[in-house]
Amino acid sequence: MMKKTVLATAILTLSQLPTALAPVAAEEVSTERHKVSINTLASGLSHPWGMTFLPSGDLLITERGGDLHKVSLDGTISDPIKNVPEVVAERQGGLLDVTLDPDFANNNMIYLSYSEAAQDGGTGNSTAVARAELAGDSLQNVEVIFRGVPKYESNAHFGSRLVFSPEGHLFITLGDRYSAMDDAQLLDNHHGKVVRIWPDGSVPEDNPFVDRDDALDTIWSYGHRNVQGAAIHPQTGELWISEHGPKGGDEINISLAGENYGWPEATYGVDYDGTIISKKTHLEGAKQPHYYWVPSIATSDIIFYTGDKFPDWQGDLFVAALRGSHVARIDLEGERVMHEETLFDEAIGKRIRDIEQGPDGYIYVITDQPKDAELIQIKPAN
Repeated sequence: MMKKTVLATAILTLSQLPTALAPVAAEEVSTERHKVSINTLASGLSHPWGMTFLPSGDLLITERGGDLHKVSLDGTISDPIKNVPEVVAERQGGLLDVTLDPDFANNNMIYLSYSEAAQDGGTGNSTAVARAELAGDSLQNVEVIFRGVPKYESNAHFGSRLVFSPEGHLFITLGDRYSAMDDAQLLDNHHGKVVRIWPDGSVPEDNPFVDRDDALDTIWSYGHRNVQGAAIHPQTGELWISEHGPKGGDEINISLAGENYGWPEATYGVDYDGTIISKKTHLEGAKQPHYYWVPSIATSDIIFYTGDKFPDWQGDLFVAALRGSHVARIDLEGERVMHEETLFDEAIGKRIRDIEQGPDGYIYVITDQPKDAELIQIKPAN
């Protein structure tokens, strides 16, 4: 998941929509373990959703409306990259996550998740994943490697994060499509599931449901609500995920092969109008959350910090929050949760859509606004 401290004026091409920021001094913030400097590097993005670092040090950042940009740490935002797949950009749908192929240095392949309309003239939409070769300012050889089934009439709960396992599998996290929440307990659809495939879209022979006629062989785990964060644990290699609860009950889960995580039969939350979804917080045969929040913070992406710039944070889980407008640091000993610290709620105070660790060991976040959304760098104050 590898996804200076002077704030430079954003240097933009004349054809860019984003507008250059006036220079603003970095803000220093004390936390329980480190004093940090918060620096806005770029502004002018529109609902950015996912980001990943290129070997050059630039980032690829998606915008939910359907554009993919290269963004440099001096604030330059490129024109939209050409040949991005067409997306259904309505409400929560659009261009979502982006990640690099593990062998990107040799093949220049990237992967994009997005909401896709029905291809056969039918109705509905679903989360899809495409891979393509990044060639300058264009994508080439675009190939759809995954399409969620069924296509469904909803503009909510698409997931979706993309993360590679140490063995090279591609995990795709998905949502229950909101009004199809009961499907999360059924294995004949992709609603409320985590999917595991090979980079070409083929199915690993050891997927948990490959031998069942009543189940989709791409499913890794099920019983999820809306999984918008994913990271590989640096020691165990297991997939950790964050998922939105309804009103209360946001969860951190360790997604294991074939396991059921209970939604909507068990939850620590209620519906947005206060009505009961389920009286159960436990479901026989289902996994309990590894950690959960009541009230909700609206979790987005997660990372494990593994760099050397913040030694007292090594091994901790960082959870970006939308409604909470902060980053939650989950202090871990191994997999055991010891403590939670709220970070940057006053210094940033905006919905945080994605969080990544840069190759420089600093932490980067993007905020979620319809315009003037920001790329922010968090580094040691000294």
